[in-house]
Amino acid sequence: MLKTASTNFTILPVIFLTRFSCNYQAMYVKTILTVCLVLAGLSVPAQRNYYFSSHAGDDGDGSRLHPFSPSALGNLLLQKGDTVFFAGGDTFRVKQVFKNIAGDKKQPVVFTTWGKGRALLDGGVAEALIFQNSRYFKIMHLSFLGAGRKTGNRTDGLTLTGCDYFSLTHLDIAGFQKAGLLLFNCRFATVDSVNAHDNGAVGVLVEGDYKKRLSADIHITNCRADNNPGDPTNLENHSGNGILVGNSKNIMIEYCSATNNGWDMPRIGNGPVGIWAYEADSVIIQHCISYRNKTATGAADGGGFDLDGGVTNSIIQYCLSYENQGTGYGIYQYYSASRWNNNIVRYCVSINDGKITENASGMYIWNGWNGDSTFTNFYAYQNFFYNDEKYAFSFSPLSQHKQFYFFNNIFVAADTSDIYYGTDSSASDIFAGNVWMRKSGGFRQHGFSDFKEWSGKTGYEQLNKQTAGHTFNHPLFFLPSSITLTDPHELAGSELLRSLCNLQLQNKGIHPDKIRRSLLAKQDFFGHAPVLGKKPEPGICEIK
Repeated sequence: MLKTASTNFTILPVIFLTRFSCNYQAMYVKTILTVCLVLAGLSVPAQRNYYFSSHAGDDGDGSRLHPFSPSALGNLLLQKGDTVFFAGGDTFRVKQVFKNIAGDKKQPVVFTTWGKGRALLDGGVAEALIFQNSRYFKIMHLSFLGAGRKTGNRTDGLTLTGCDYFSLTHLDIAGFQKAGLLLFNCRFATVDSVNAHDNGAVGVLVEGDYKKRLSADIHITNCRADNNPGDPTNLENHSGNGILVGNSKNIMIEYCSATNNGWDMPRIGNGPVGIWAYEADSVIIQHCISYRNKTATGAADGGGFDLDGGVTNSIIQYCLSYENQGTGYGIYQYYSASRWNNNIVRYCVSINDGKITENASGMYIWNGWNGDSTFTNFYAYQNFFYNDEKYAFSFSPLSQHKQFYFFNNIFVAADTSDIYYGTDSSASDIFAGNVWMRKSGGFRQHGFSDFKEWSGKTGYEQLNKQTAGHTFNHPLFFLPSSITLTDPHELAGSELLRSLCNLQLQNKGIHPDKIRRSLLAKQDFFGHAPVLGKKPEPGICEIK
């Protein structure tokens, strides 16, 4: 087998048949060579490595010893199996658009670093890299930097539009006014270990054409979204979010964290959230931490997690929210959104959320549509909502809804507060198997201090004409004034969260089958079976 140096194509050997005359032999050779050249054009090219250094001159050949200069990036004709290497420690000040890259499953096109340290792609006032209508590629071990959300940059950082079957791994993205990372109308993607910080509008954004759910089948894991304060040019809508998913379907967000976002949103109105979704179907947010997020002074939101307008068939589970200015877990439906239906929050913890925002709490129910037909079928169960300064959860006066179910939750409010804020909930709601108490023990709600009297007269915690909920006249939980847990991988092993498992709660919940058979989760917060005894326990843990 022979290979040509210029094409890297495989040339098949030619066998001559000596019984032909010279003329026929010449014709035969000519025919065989023609066939071989055609076959060569159809064969798989060898994988090629292209090395780049910001210190290279224009005479490099792209090898590691003689790398290309950055100006050669635009001349690449990338094929499946090719790898583009950026020199570690170098800064590349080029804005590059890659279109129609076509690797395949076994031979993706790769963009990565070589040498010591990471390569830095500096977008300055523009994007750093743009990928359009491409598939089967990887971007890994690179850093992206913009000129700063208030110092010249007015764009997203790493932007992918209409791309399929790709992965983004171990990236650092900062200094862009809009999104650090933007995936628009993308499918079949993995985003792993991306640190998106110090951007404006949002750290990581998955978006698509409005209400079409064209972004789909995306897995976001091990990512951080820290200190994305707000977009100084956006005076019409929220900015300063951590991880945001919109107009998408089949999205998994897990083992991610978001903190200190939203503190410089330049407007008063609807605000940012740490990790959330809107106009999306089948989103799962799990094993995540969202903490100490903020909003503009006098503005709304600034919370931990949120299933917002138009979300359907989605779940938040095994998550921790704490010390956010806004609500820990927002359940919202805004005017003009698609129907909000069949969503779950389970095995989640909120500690001292809603510290600043009006009416905010561990969980806040709000409907800006002012009608119940588009805000239906919500299940909140096996959660722990604690607040040592105010109420544990709240209903907005604009909170019309139907068929909301709250069971096996623990609601702990401040000693000076009602346990929840707002008017009574919908007549179609069911509250059963929950624990209601103040921090030091005892019950207070809407003028009632006797739990059973309140239950009997309001219909809360009534199941089959019997009281199904509980209160305690002594404290059950002793939590520190400030939480230090920041790594999502440490949630299941946290001694603080394990302290929420109290033997006095054993068998005091109701079985999920009494509400809906399909609601039984695979495990509790710590990986145990969801029911080990006669009944489950209220809260996040099943006691052996």
